[in-house]
Amino acid sequence: MKKLIELFISIFKIGAFTFGGGYAMIPLIEEEIVNNKRWLSKEEFVDILIVAQSLPGALAVNTSIFLGYKISGILGALTALMAVILPSFFIILIIAIFFMQFRDNDYVNAAFKGITAAVPMLVLVGAISLSKGLSKNIRTILTITIALIALIFFNIHPVLVVVISGIYGAMFLREKVS
Repeated sequence: MKKLIELFISIFKIGAFTFGGGYAMIPLIEEEIVNNKRWLSKEEFVDILIVAQSLPGALAVNTSIFLGYKISGILGALTALMAVILPSFFIILIIAIFFMQFRDNDYVNAAFKGITAAVPMLVLVGAISLSKGLSKNIRTILTITIALIALIFFNIHPVLVVVISGIYGAMFLREKVS
């Protein structure tokens, strides 16, 4: 029960104080779950992120469910799900109640501009952190380069890039089983 409470508090804090969605949460979740609590290894965390990104739904929700399940089974999954959803629910509820009173406030608008500017950096930190767990070989670098080119220059849908990369990885990048 103690671990479930710790899990709830950890995920709830991250959900309550992270703006910008799931990608902005990745470095914070990693720091808390992998580095501070040591509930998972870096490799397990990366595996969970890969699966969470490959499934439909919000990245933060998918990741939390998988983390909770890995840490404490079904109860852990449900605990982590509630922990990641409740902060957003309460924040949206409060904003909906009070936003009309503050929507023209210069300080509120400036705060949102500052938050908006910081979010891409959180996503970049998450990408850099995840890249540390990758094998540094020509195939991985080639896969990343082709995926970036497909996304940026050819405007190929990200889901298609993920599916094709997954198929490529399953066919050519898996480790040989003896």
